[in-house]
Amino acid sequence: MADKLGYACRLLRKVWRSGARAVVTGAPRDLDQLDRRLWELEDDFIPHVRAGRQPVPAHLADTPLWLADEPQQAPASCLVLINLGQPGAEPPALPGQVSRVIELVSTDPADRQSGRQRWKHYLALGCTPQNIEVHG
Repeated sequence: MADKLGYACRLLRKVWRSGARAVVTGAPRDLDQLDRRLWELEDDFIPHVRAGRQPVPAHLADTPLWLADEPQQAPASCLVLINLGQPGAEPPALPGQVSRVIELVSTDPADRQSGRQRWKHYLALGCTPQNIEVHG
């Protein structure tokens, strides 16, 4: 997962600099690790909030990047969904406002297979995700 998280940090930097708002979903443990990695970046501060176990304080509602157990935990202004995936898990529900889905898939066979299942799920919903294969 470390390669995916490193890639996710770079991707979130790009998303933030573009002015877009995004929600990242995945296993809670992976989201916690991503949260720590974003705080530890030496060359940049990427504003983000970790949603999941506790309510997010109202003053953080305008934060552009959300790390959330469920996409619905993020504000409706988050138009990009980035999924870290988790083998064997159901694909995340797509909130109506999401206009772009980015799937991060590693070269691990189980992760690739789960990614294929999520791809089919998105297509059935009428959404064509952007699939990014993370090598490492």
